[in-house]
Amino acid sequence: MKNNKNKIYEEIEFYSKELKLSKLKIHFKEYIKDANNTEISYELFLYEILKKEYERLLDSRLKSRIRTANFSQKKYIEDLEKEYLPEDARKKLKVLSTLEFIQTNQNVILSGNPGTGKTHIAIGLGMKACMKGFKVLFTTIPLLITQLKESRSNKTLRAFQSKFGKYDLVICDELGYISFDKEGAELLFSLLSLRASRKSTVITTNLSFGGKKYLMILYYLQL
Repeated sequence: MKNNKNKIYEEIEFYSKELKLSKLKIHFKEYIKDANNTEISYELFLYEILKKEYERLLDSRLKSRIRTANFSQKKYIEDLEKEYLPEDARKKLKVLSTLEFIQTNQNVILSGNPGTGKTHIAIGLGMKACMKGFKVLFTTIPLLITQLKESRSNKTLRAFQSKFGKYDLVICDELGYISFDKEGAELLFSLLSLRASRKSTVITTNLSFGGKKYLMILYYLQL
């Protein structure tokens, strides 16, 4: 009987691995023990297993989205010291936190001096977007321009633009911190223009635009 039980356990491990049910593969003995102790029905037993696997899948997908977003650090809107923000910025941040701007393909500029919370807000919105199932990319303007120039040189610019255009939200950090040449400016403007009205972009900058909007900007936060 014990040999049969061990054989069944081996088969469960095999099928769990093949079906990529990693949580079941690790914890199935625990599940069986709990089911025997509580004498739950077959239906409830199956339900609990599927529920745990589904939760594992959602968690795995979230971790993957956060990992591929390439955030420079993990920041959350909830950790932001909002009392130090201007009143207008606090009001707009509350609206931005709903992520409606992503659903309506609008763009956001976060403008302010160093240390005013621009990058924190941008990453916080990106993390929240990942949690809601959106595909996000975080990059810096200097890095982005370097990648654009390399793509043009390698004749892969169109492929780069196509991949860039598939993200639901792109966060471009540090506009204005480092100057760039005419080629870089043209490549950057062309890339961002391709996303206008199609996908959302958040830009952080130390430049002041006097409240003027461009590229279909929905919100302009002066921090």
